[in-house]
Amino acid sequence: MRDIWAVLLQTLTVSGAAVLVLLLKEMFTGRLSSRWQCAVWLILLPPLLLPAGRFGRHVLVNWPLAVETVKSLTTGRFGTLTTVDAPVPLPPAAIPVGWAEWLYALYFLVAAALLGRCVFSYIRLRRLLRRGTPAPAAVQGRVDAVAAEYGLRSCPAVTAAGLPTAFVCGVFRPMLALPEGAEVDGKVLLHELLHLKYYDAAWGLLIEFFRCVHWCNPLLWTCANRAGNDIETLCDQRVLERLEGEARREYGHILLSMADGGRSRMPGTSSMANGAKNIRRRVEAIARFKRYPAGMTAAAVCVALIAAAPVTLGTATDDFWDLTDARSTQWQTAAAMSAARTAFCTTPAGAADAYGKAVITGSPVYRALCAPMEEQDELAAALRSQRMNRPWERWDSTLPTLAAVNRGYKVYNLTGSEERGYEGLLAVELAHAPKGAPEPPENAACCYLGVQDIRVERQGGRWVVLPQGDFDTVLVRGWDHLPGYGCTELPCQVYEAQAGDFTVRLRWQTACTVESYTEEEFMFWNVSTYDTNPDPGAAFTIRGGASLWAVYTGSEEGKADYGSIAVSSAPFRRDGSRPAMEDADKSIRGCSAVGGSSSTGEYWGVQSLQGDWDREFFITGGGGAPDGLEPPEKFAVNLYLNRELAAELTLLPVEGGGGFD
Repeated sequence: MRDIWAVLLQTLTVSGAAVLVLLLKEMFTGRLSSRWQCAVWLILLPPLLLPAGRFGRHVLVNWPLAVETVKSLTTGRFGTLTTVDAPVPLPPAAIPVGWAEWLYALYFLVAAALLGRCVFSYIRLRRLLRRGTPAPAAVQGRVDAVAAEYGLRSCPAVTAAGLPTAFVCGVFRPMLALPEGAEVDGKVLLHELLHLKYYDAAWGLLIEFFRCVHWCNPLLWTCANRAGNDIETLCDQRVLERLEGEARREYGHILLSMADGGRSRMPGTSSMANGAKNIRRRVEAIARFKRYPAGMTAAAVCVALIAAAPVTLGTATDDFWDLTDARSTQWQTAAAMSAARTAFCTTPAGAADAYGKAVITGSPVYRALCAPMEEQDELAAALRSQRMNRPWERWDSTLPTLAAVNRGYKVYNLTGSEERGYEGLLAVELAHAPKGAPEPPENAACCYLGVQDIRVERQGGRWVVLPQGDFDTVLVRGWDHLPGYGCTELPCQVYEAQAGDFTVRLRWQTACTVESYTEEEFMFWNVSTYDTNPDPGAAFTIRGGASLWAVYTGSEEGKADYGSIAVSSAPFRRDGSRPAMEDADKSIRGCSAVGGSSSTGEYWGVQSLQGDWDREFFITGGGGAPDGLEPPEKFAVNLYLNRELAAELTLLPVEGGGGFD
């Protein structure tokens, strides 16, 4: 933690888990043994020891959203995201300037002072005990005898004047401190040796450490007090398990005799007397000893495990909303932008989905989901303007006109990796022809696309989208903008091979999108609706499309030798072997006009050679689910002329042309 907002996020996260633990303990008060009452506190360890908001996840409540909203409201800035580097306060990185920096400096100084006081008190106590008088041989022998009787570890005993009761001091080189001149009951020695056996002094140090770290949180102080008392109650139970009959009653009287004491425990020590306020609870626990309903332990363990899962693993921070239609308030803007910044896009597809839907809807909030932090202030201003009905100040995606919302978006030719980032071409179908766009051919079913090169990369744990320029307009045939069948007006990878009088050319293209269509029943029909809400953790649906073309390179007189041309094609296998394509070849030989594809990535087609061959002509095309984003290294093509196999070709990428760029 290096700023006051990180402190607030960490302490709120721990507080939420603390409330859960207190509720669980309240549910099972009087129904569980002291072991389980004490073990429930372990649920608090993950939020105490792990930085809050790690990996874009929150514990129980979306505390990052609340903190970011308050931060944005108080500072008016949106370009930073609160992160917790460590669950403990770290020294300020620079000299404080603003009020938030001074407040953090004050928090750090108080926490450091409290920790320093604990360390100083512990060191002073250890020095006093080292200068104390070693216990007489008879007293040390009695301590060793109690340890041997109950199979416990012993330690050196010292006596000192003014001690109200016995206690163990230290973790690695413990000492048993005894009041000078007073005879200590064997049950008290047993209690302290059990503290020694289970390293309760170390647990006490950990509790005291986090009490100092969260000194400004009274809820955690309450939890620290109760956890310390539960450790003592558990030690009482362990003592009672080793005593019989009248000895148990005597142990209860010993506790009652300490009820008038007001001494608090020192850090790094264990003591049977932990303050008068806690003695009553411990005596009540003794009265309930071994009176717990059967089966409650199993039920409590199940409930505790269920509660521990979200506390330990956290919950994805994916809550966000767009308040475009709401009345303009500063709080709404801060809340919406904070929701977007804290809802991490955890996958490249999630970032691309947020950006594509931001372009389609014009939503600054959706853009904020996948925008770099330096653009957040500008997007917040655009959101305020949009909700105040100032269209000239809204976020401008550079899309030339309105998008055809129900057509969604596609990312063509996406390549890359998580380490390098991804690059591709975003395509959005436009609702109508933009101003200055080329006129479509007469009587042709066409549509206009807005296309833009984008880059998707990870920045600070978030996947963001970086536009690589403004949108351009492309006119395509209406049926040509279909996932998996390619769009010949957009870039693609070209493969070629020569066979006699023909050049066979294959154009390969991928189209990635996030499935967002839902089917709704309307009257007697099922209506497909496009969901414009982004999915920050989405996965891509990838479709590949290939189209095969041919160019005649022979003489004009040679055209008479050819009546038809046919091809079957498939990418080479991963092991480098050539695909068989038996079904495709059989289909070509058996029919006069044929075209098709298979689930194995094969596609084939036949074209009659009539008319003008001077230009490139289409033979067949097909699509399917490719094996990854990268284009195949090479394709196998069987070329048929006049229904006879003329050549088995290997199509290789064309160097210097036709690539994804």
